[in-house]
Amino acid sequence: MKTVFVGAVEGSHVALSAICAAGHAPELVVTLPSELAHRHSDFADLTPVAERYDVPVHYTAKSDWDGTIAAIAATEPDLILVIGWSQLCGPEFRAIPKLGCIGFHPSALPRLRGRGVIPWTVLLGESDVGASLFWLGEGADDGPIAAQARYAVDPETVTARELYDRALQALTELLPQLLTQIEGGDIPAAPQPETGISICARRRPEDGHINWSRPAAEIHRLIRAAGPPYPGAFTDMSDGTRLVLTAVRHTPREGYYIGLPGQVQAIDGQNFTVACGDGRCIDILDWSGADKPPALHSKLGTAA
Repeated sequence: MKTVFVGAVEGSHVALSAICAAGHAPELVVTLPSELAHRHSDFADLTPVAERYDVPVHYTAKSDWDGTIAAIAATEPDLILVIGWSQLCGPEFRAIPKLGCIGFHPSALPRLRGRGVIPWTVLLGESDVGASLFWLGEGADDGPIAAQARYAVDPETVTARELYDRALQALTELLPQLLTQIEGGDIPAAPQPETGISICARRRPEDGHINWSRPAAEIHRLIRAAGPPYPGAFTDMSDGTRLVLTAVRHTPREGYYIGLPGQVQAIDGQNFTVACGDGRCIDILDWSGADKPPALHSKLGTAA
């Protein structure tokens, strides 16, 4: 069975490595050139994996460009795998393979279609989550399901990184098995339910801005949702220095510190404690942007 692999992020790298190791190396890899790496915070170079398995690489900015369509069509693929490619694939693209195109989505479809799914999963406090391989159609993430995994997470502690890694684990388990299944003539395609559909809006780096007047639990979720592999939640010190906050916990001694929203209540080495809008505090355990923590009793989010 001839396949073409399209992708450009960390998940693409993991998936390509997994299918190649399982004996399903594609005829062609389509990916972004390195000068467009800035498009994705989790960009990954697929060239080393492709070279290891003697797979030619076609670099493109858009999968629907004429040159890219021609390069893919020249391989006469049975199947196109679109894994980690944040562009809709048009009808001309989807018409190339004999069997169709399979995409990957880090949710248990039909819930949480759309963009920024992993951050939204954290922000919504989801506990029953999953990952899906599905057949691409005209709409976004609405095609029949080819394979799906579901798993439980702790909504009070799970981070974007943990969800991302769990989705990648599911991908490496599902995709090679699915290719073997399809190669054997069994082509699963279960229509998505009409109930339970939800659509996630795109999130941008600026959506990670912390409003310290909000409750501690909400800020806690934002820091966990916006962290690696995404750009991170951020706040400004009084001198305008921007801090990116990437690990957090609720301050154990509730009611111990009394202060204004955004005010630094305590410093412990590189960790520091900040008051939130509901009077509760959070401890910042990992951050970047400055050489030392903000000063005790200074206020974050307000420039001098």
